[in-house]
Amino acid sequence: MSIPTADIEVPAHVRALARGAAIAPVWLNGIGGLTFRTDDARYIKWGPLDPEASMRDEAERMRWAHTFTTVPQVLEQGQDAAHEWLVTRAVDGRSAVDPHWSDDPATAVRAVGEGLRALHDTLPVAECPWDWSVETRLANATERGVEIPDDLRTAPEIDLLVVCHGDPCMPNTLLTDDGRWAAHVDLAALGVADRWADIAVAAMSTEWNYGPGWSDALIEAYGLEPDRERLEYYRRVWNET
Repeated sequence: MSIPTADIEVPAHVRALARGAAIAPVWLNGIGGLTFRTDDARYIKWGPLDPEASMRDEAERMRWAHTFTTVPQVLEQGQDAAHEWLVTRAVDGRSAVDPHWSDDPATAVRAVGEGLRALHDTLPVAECPWDWSVETRLANATERGVEIPDDLRTAPEIDLLVVCHGDPCMPNTLLTDDGRWAAHVDLAALGVADRWADIAVAAMSTEWNYGPGWSDALIEAYGLEPDRERLEYYRRVWNET
């Protein structure tokens, strides 16, 4: 994932969704999907159909989560034979990997850990209609043709069931300019699972974005001591399925 150049070609459908507003590219993902910001405070996501993390799924989950916590408001969502799109209302805040935070990873890591804990404490498990358990994830991976290592088939005992973000990497938490968590984005995989499924990925993502040494700081900000067994297991599930 990266920040695209300003001269990137804007798809015609994105221009139509902008409805005359000025647009600027802000994000390019690994499968060619693009995110644009408009000058009237909207975000437009556009990209190839992705059955593993569809924008339809994301829109449904954001509409549900919006009742309980701060996530972008869904304005439009749709798809055609090859592409899908999602339009949301902008939320005040910058991604934890925004250049603004490049020289202050300690603040960003702390805010992401605190924000993840707030998400887990706020979203109601009993009311969540989606599942992100190990069993579901391994079954989905098997359907995609992934060969599951035998030692991944037995998960650690559940510590605490929460509504997990599902993709809690650093870019998906927005921060206020004074360094507090503001909102969460990219919720296409949101669902009920053990909290360490999220914590492990969030902690691992600190290494991708800021280098080694920040993983335990995120877990401390969340409010726990590192559980090495669960961290290792859920990192492997993420990386190998």
